[in-house]
Amino acid sequence: MNSKSSLPKKGITRRSAISSLTGLTTGVVLASPLAAFAQGKSTEKAKEKATVFALMGDHYHNADIARTALTRDIVKDMGISVKMTDDYTSLNAETLKGYRMLIVHRDGRIFPEGYGPIGGGDKTVSSEFSRGKDIPVVSEPLLEPTSGKMAAWMEPHQGKAVRDFVQNGGSALFFHNVTDVGRTNADFRDVLGAAYAGHPPIRPFKVRVKKSDHPIMEGITDFVVTDEQHFMEYDKDPAYVLMESVNEDGLTNTYEGKDMGTTAPAVWAYEYGKGRVCYLEPGHLLTAHWNPMYRKLKQNAVRWLLRQS
Repeated sequence: MNSKSSLPKKGITRRSAISSLTGLTTGVVLASPLAAFAQGKSTEKAKEKATVFALMGDHYHNADIARTALTRDIVKDMGISVKMTDDYTSLNAETLKGYRMLIVHRDGRIFPEGYGPIGGGDKTVSSEFSRGKDIPVVSEPLLEPTSGKMAAWMEPHQGKAVRDFVQNGGSALFFHNVTDVGRTNADFRDVLGAAYAGHPPIRPFKVRVKKSDHPIMEGITDFVVTDEQHFMEYDKDPAYVLMESVNEDGLTNTYEGKDMGTTAPAVWAYEYGKGRVCYLEPGHLLTAHWNPMYRKLKQNAVRWLLRQS
């Protein structure tokens, strides 16, 4: 490509360069003074926290899926600023100060040495990364073995921070596989109201209305998604369950030897101390996030959590 031919005839001024950037980062809190200036904002304005702090992404769920969905449904469509990160260590009491709402869209697991044991050429790449094929791992020199050991990422102080945040008036929107965090952290489980109890392979299921007299349910009807149907041990009052997931083909889920049936809570919401909590089950695939009824449900939930409805 001829680099000269791609340049405008006139030099690019500082003002024109800055103007061309304006409007490209709506809803995103940028850290650098130059980025803030490019948005026509002062450095002090750039330092202000967003409305929502969102933690997303794990080994099984690409953070970009959640980021793409939240950017479209909440930032762009609703004009609400969201600070998004996949750094689970950043979730603490100090970080949450100044935010009005917390979003968590990730499970409770980390693999400090990487997922799966790796040996000196006698192991294979998992089908997750090799499109279903078993591909031997060849390395010269040989790799040092790793354990592939799984651990829980949420520390006691982080669960307490979430509990205090909501109890003192903040709101929490929990998605999909976040119930996994409830298996290892009691404070977080008390806020969320559930703990993970497995899921079958990705397949279609219906999200069915159970209770329609709640602001989150305004204009919401049954809808169908193809996604992971998550099951859980639900701890709170059944009256808080607004929708349930059901496999209409009669396919069940078994978790640790227990038959979980075909149906599970899929949407619930309640007051928690001075704050509010809502859980929404779909979210493994971006196509589930794009379901028009689910997008409406998410936006209704955000309005209720932020006390806009």
